[in-house]
Amino acid sequence: MGIISQIPATMILPAMRAASKKEALRELAAAVHAGRPEFDTEALYAILQERETLGSTGIGDGIAIPHGKIKGLAEITICFGRSKQGIPFDALDGKPAHLFFLLLAPEEVAAPYLSCLAELSRFLKNPQTRNRLMQAGRDEELLAILAESQ
Repeated sequence: MGIISQIPATMILPAMRAASKKEALRELAAAVHAGRPEFDTEALYAILQERETLGSTGIGDGIAIPHGKIKGLAEITICFGRSKQGIPFDALDGKPAHLFFLLLAPEEVAAPYLSCLAELSRFLKNPQTRNRLMQAGRDEELLAILAESQ
């Protein structure tokens, strides 16, 4: 079973409110905290912000995959957010990001982490998939589309 299909409903943000990159990272970090209270929102935000200093995780086509590694994390954790209006995210193509997949991995894990990034890239490569994620009206529709990723 793929990592995308395992995103819990509590970690899906169908209507992000953020208007900037920093606000988007904070909103995604807060969603992870809501689903996994053992994670501190500010600590997660700091990890994500630090990763962004290495280069934007906005990969283009309206997609951003902010990610980071956390010491002591037991398993890979993923969160999804959608912004209908789009958020400036310093993407490679200069366009705003609409679909966000936040990926957190244990600090000592490399291969599974890269495998998850590859899975996300394959899933989001299809323009129809991206369109469906943008057009989905209800949370259940988003969950169904994400579940198809396996």
